Amino acid sequence: MPPDVVRRPDEVVVATPGTFTDLRRWRPSRPPVVSTGSAARFAERVTLRRNLARRRLVIAGGAVAGLAAVAWTLFFSPVLALDTRDLQVEGEGTVVDVSAVAAVVQVQDGTPLPRLDTVALRRAILDVPGVRAAVVARAWPHGLHITVVSREPVAAVPDGHGFALLDVEGVQVGRGDAPPDGLPVVSVPRDDKDARAMTAVLAVLQELPPELAAQVVSASADTRDTVALGLSDGAKVEWGSPEDGALKVRVLTTLRAAEASKGAAVFDVSAPTLPITRS
Repeated sequence: MPPDVVRRPDEVVVATPGTFTDLRRWRPSRPPVVSTGSAARFAERVTLRRNLARRRLVIAGGAVAGLAAVAWTLFFSPVLALDTRDLQVEGEGTVVDVSAVAAVVQVQDGTPLPRLDTVALRRAILDVPGVRAAVVARAWPHGLHITVVSREPVAAVPDGHGFALLDVEGVQVGRGDAPPDGLPVVSVPRDDKDARAMTAVLAVLQELPPELAAQVVSASADTRDTVALGLSDGAKVEWGSPEDGALKVRVLTTLRAAEASKGAAVFDVSAPTLPITRS
């Protein structure tokens, strides 16, 4: 019997009688799903992705290393370290000891300026005797610029053992056996409750223009509203309360210059819109 021809997709198989079992084990052969060209392109893409990933890792690592180097330079290296030889102190006035300010800064010598705690340093400088206020600024690359406001004495107050020298806030900044030249002697009750009379006197002295303040040799007050000033020519000024200080200055200056009030012994400007002079 001639062999039977059995067709399958893409194949021709010759089957002879008795070969049915072989036909059941038969599987069609198929061409490759991916061509040689496609496989090459796929491999290229995989390689490209790997190279791109490596490049990103290299860039990220370089950035981290660069940041670490910058951070070390700024915060740990001596490149920007404080050198106290580059310290500048201004505004010390007559009562602040510059060497005491320098001693406070000295403990920070060698600290990188970016790490320097200027707030804490300012607080420490405020503890220096005579310092009323302070500003601390970095002076790159190694220095510091410190500006202080000193507690300059504006009044001398007798205390039984000499004179205590007070600044405009009533803080004692010194003492002496006699009042220094140019400082008015202030008299207030010893039982001045809450120091209201003293505070009023100091507020008036602070508001006086320099040309008038230079003429004041004494000041007194029994209460906050009874401030009086003694001038170098012997005249007395009844100032009253610290309010309306600028207006009182203008009125007093006008009265002192007026021909009609020349020689007056008392200038009462406690009510500046109704001033009074007395001989």
